[in-house]
Parts: sequence; C-alpha cells; structure tokens
Amino acid sequence: MFVAWRELRFARGRFLLIGSVVALITVLVGFLSGLTAGLASQNISSVLQIPGDRIVLQQPASGTPSFATSAIDDATVKAWSDADGVTSVTPIGITQSRVSMSGADDPVGVALYGIPTDVPDADGNALVALAPAHDDEVGLSKGAASDLDASVGDTITLAGDDYTVASIGGDLWYSHTPVITMTPDAWSAASARTGGSGEATALSVSSDADWQAIGDQTGTKAETTLSSLTALEAFRSEIGSLGLMIAMLFGISALVVGAFFTVWTMQRSGDIAVLKALGATTGSLVRDSLGQALIVLVAGIGLGNAVVAGVGMLVGSALPFIVSPLTTIAPAAIMALLGLAGAAFALRSVTNADPLTALGSNR
Repeated sequence: MFVAWRELRFARGRFLLIGSVVALITVLVGFLSGLTAGLASQNISSVLQIPGDRIVLQQPASGTPSFATSAIDDATVKAWSDADGVTSVTPIGITQSRVSMSGADDPVGVALYGIPTDVPDADGNALVALAPAHDDEVGLSKGAASDLDASVGDTITLAGDDYTVASIGGDLWYSHTPVITMTPDAWSAASARTGGSGEATALSVSSDADWQAIGDQTGTKAETTLSSLTALEAFRSEIGSLGLMIAMLFGISALVVGAFFTVWTMQRSGDIAVLKALGATTGSLVRDSLGQALIVLVAGIGLGNAVVAGVGMLVGSALPFIVSPLTTIAPAAIMALLGLAGAAFALRSVTNADPLTALGSNR
C-alpha cells in the first residue's frame, strides 16, 4: 500500500473528485432507499400485523387475489373452521372510508379494520391491541389520531354514525391511509352503509393442514403474510418502480467508479511497468490498487451515509422516510462491493501489463 498512500497524498484533487461522486451516488441511493422503506411501511404496516400462520383471501375466477376485491362469506369461514388440522380462524374486515370529528366538515381518509379482541396467539400484536371491546367504540392509530386531532374519549363520525375513541395505538397504515379499528359487527354495518358487502375481507388462520387442498375446496388462497403483500396493488406497483430505480443507481455506481479507475489505471501504466520491472508481483499491485479504491469508496460512502442519516432524521416527521440499517448499511455494503468490482475490472492493465512494452521498448 506504499504507492497507494503516496498517490492519495499527492493527487488529492483526483481522489476528492472520485470520493465526491461516490458520496453523491450514496446520498441518492440512501434517500431513495429510505423513501422506499417509508412508503412501503405506509402501505403494509397493518397487514404485517395480521396474526396467524396464513392470510386467506378470495381466489377470483381470473387473476390473483386482492385485498380490494376479496369477500369471504360465512360458509367459507365455516369450511375453514371445520377443516382438519385448522386450530383457529379469525375473519378480518378491511375497507377504506372517510371519517371526521363529530360536528366537523373536514373528513379524513382512513382504513377501517374489523377485528375482534380475542384473536388467539396475538399477545403484543399492535393491531389486535388497538381493537375496541364495544360496537360504539373505535381504536385510532397514531396517524389517524394526528390527522383528526383526536384524543381518547372524543367522538368521531364514520359512515353516518358516531363512535367514541377508546384507544390510540401503534403507527399502523394500509395503502397510505391511517388505520381505525372496529369490532367485527360494527365494521360489517359500516361496510354495508358505504356500499360494501359487509363480508370479511380476509381470514387469519392458524393450522398445519393442507393449505392448497382447503383453498381449492373453498375458492380461496392461503398465503404467508409476506406473500400476501402482492395482493396490495399499490404496494406492488410502487415498490416495483422504486426498486428498479435503486437497482439502476447501483448499476450506475459500478459503471462510474469503474470508469474512474479505468482512466486512472491507464494513466498509471508507466508507474506499474516500473514497479513490475523492479520485481513487484502482480498480486501486490492488485492489492495496492484495490486497497486504494477501497479507501476512496469507504470515505465517499461514509460521507454520503452521514448526510442521509442526518437529513433523514430531520425530514422523518414530514416525509415517510425510514433511517435503519436496511436503508443505510445494506445499500452502503452493496455500493462498496459494486465499486470494488468496477475497480477490479479496471485492473486488467495491471495484471496483463508487460514491463518492456509499457516502458516503450518497441519504440
């Protein structure tokens, strides 16, 4: 690393330029990753809290199941409950509506969950903990309480009826709308008043039975919680678009860093030839060059991550932005690996260099 350190000291401008570009790309990737995680949370956080081993949705005649169109009648609920190996079945209603403070004229879009309080094996579950005990009560997520400026004991108007706020709980969202929980009977009545069928949207099922066989018999499909997220159309399209942009930025980072180090290595061909003529091994030259690249990458990525974390903390209350190891450390590690891959690709002139040719012996 002796030559690498000397170059870093005496060619500061070149390395500051490369490091700045790496830092800027890291900021772009970090912000997009944090925004993607925030938007995803506002899409699926309540669905992730649905208890049970599987989430059962209606299987349409064509296409894939969807939370927006799924409706499960009482006969299907009974069929699942009576199936061999099924230990518990909990119907859950999900719909979107508008709610306002009693007497106010400024409605807020919300997601209504109809869920009982006695769901098996749901201790500590944020969604179940928010469920009210009485039909004339509701539980508000933090987002719903903030949008309505409501407190425990206040009265809200939902689908023409008044309800008392019994509790305010977790930060739960569904398709970018904050969650309000109701009893199953109250939810069914509210769904019917807003044009719905009043039937449950999904089933939370715990079982070690044959999921495929029961699903085929009942016209439903049982999926794990993570697999069921694709039944949210907004989540599928949103994450697909943002994920593609992140992947493109990763590709750009590898190309940019590789281009920088390719030009830089070509400019060093004379120095490399001298070192090889003096007996330096190809392995030592490769380690020297990759070590130098790693120093530049670590410095640039570290600076970019610091900016992302700092600004992310400031805008987290105004934007759906999440700062976590998944949105900072993971992208940073991928960028470092891709950057080293780009730098390694540029080392072909090091590994293939002939000292006599590089020094101009053919002239």
